[in-house]
Amino acid sequence: MSRNKIILIALSFCIIFILGENVFGGNNDIAIKDTVTKVILSEETGEEHELPELFIVIPFITLLLMIATGPIFYHHFWVHHYPKVAIALGIVTVVYYLAVLNDPHSLLHSLAEYLSFIALLGSLFVAAGGIFVRVNKKATPFVNVLFLLFGALISNVIGTTGASMLLIRPYIIMNRNRIKPYHIIFFIFIVSNIGGALTPIGDPPLFLGFLRGVPFFWVFGNVWYIWLPTLILLLFVFYVFDSFNKGNNNNQEEEFTGKIEFKGMKNVGYLVIIILSVFIDPNVFSWVPSLAPLPFGIREIIMFSVMFFAFKGADQEILKANEFDFEPIKEVAYLFIGIFITMIPALQLIANVATERADILTAGVFYWATGALSGFLDNAPTYLNFLSAAMGKYSLDINVKADVLEFVQHDIIYLRAISVAAVFFGAMTYIGNGPNFMVKSICERAGIKMPSFFSYMFKYSIPILIPIFIIVWAIFFR
Repeated sequence: MSRNKIILIALSFCIIFILGENVFGGNNDIAIKDTVTKVILSEETGEEHELPELFIVIPFITLLLMIATGPIFYHHFWVHHYPKVAIALGIVTVVYYLAVLNDPHSLLHSLAEYLSFIALLGSLFVAAGGIFVRVNKKATPFVNVLFLLFGALISNVIGTTGASMLLIRPYIIMNRNRIKPYHIIFFIFIVSNIGGALTPIGDPPLFLGFLRGVPFFWVFGNVWYIWLPTLILLLFVFYVFDSFNKGNNNNQEEEFTGKIEFKGMKNVGYLVIIILSVFIDPNVFSWVPSLAPLPFGIREIIMFSVMFFAFKGADQEILKANEFDFEPIKEVAYLFIGIFITMIPALQLIANVATERADILTAGVFYWATGALSGFLDNAPTYLNFLSAAMGKYSLDINVKADVLEFVQHDIIYLRAISVAAVFFGAMTYIGNGPNFMVKSICERAGIKMPSFFSYMFKYSIPILIPIFIIVWAIFFR
């Protein structure tokens, strides 16, 4: 118990330190007080708003700590009341922004991002839930490596969320006689995160970069040679882990046909609609109408409609075979509405510090700072904040597409570091990327005992991923 308390206290101070003025180094005589008296410019309205005080980050830190400790120390309370906790902490931030800062625009912007986030995750979750895949092969280490490699590849086509929701159930079924927590952890590492680093469809931060003006195929051309060795190294580590797994020897040897069973073809059509609707945005096509001041657009309407029709028209036998229910997406929806709201002041303070210190930020600093924060904050706005800071080094504006194109041509190492870190480091925690929590929830409902928030970090992500990320940094960004 004392060890866990020490870990909690250490994590609290680490997050507070990250948000401090000295996160990127520099003069110690610049007080945090001086930073928070400055103003930020709203992208939506052009109005200036005062920066939040540092103490208002407490609801965000509290929510993170409760997500980490709730399932361990007060499981019964957490299971029954986590929606109330997330909403209550969010309300604290909402009241502060409305009553103290008089800044409803930041709240509306975060609401719009949340609705876009949950529309994509929810529609992919329901559409994939109506597809049944069974791989009738013996789950050997080599077969599992091929399965994870396939998941990494298609995550660039249907997104890490789509690939995760489509493949996690057949992956569990295929390994049913030998399933261990590490199987799921590596699935999260590879399919839910790192696999989707090659295209803007793969992961939300890359898509936001595309909307701002980063060419669609820029990511593939500038990241593949980092992505490939990282993926190979991770698959090799997984193969070593899986080679020691002898499975359940009490069961009789099964006969395998080698066939792949696939049902629910109409839901593939729904997946295609979801992926295409991602591009229905006024920033991509000028003919797409904006629904402002509403906090959603045509894209979100399409996605929520697909969610409804995909569930209503789904084959009940497939839903039953997949043990489909809405609990995983419900858990994500409640927890992330709290995260999206309470992280607003954290993101604004980080963005301010990053902008002020842009002149001393190197590719290595961008890599580690973007990565460290992407593991605990939503990686999409973290990506945009550091991209804005990097462009500020050349007096360029992230809100001007011509400036983004000039930046891409001017010095790509910063954008490469930010892009790689935002996607890769999302695997560091359960909350680093939306699919992580959904995969965890699905596996727990399937009877798999998943590691706690801290166990995930200290037993898996830190000892496995950090050495690999250090190698990536040393070769490409030092």
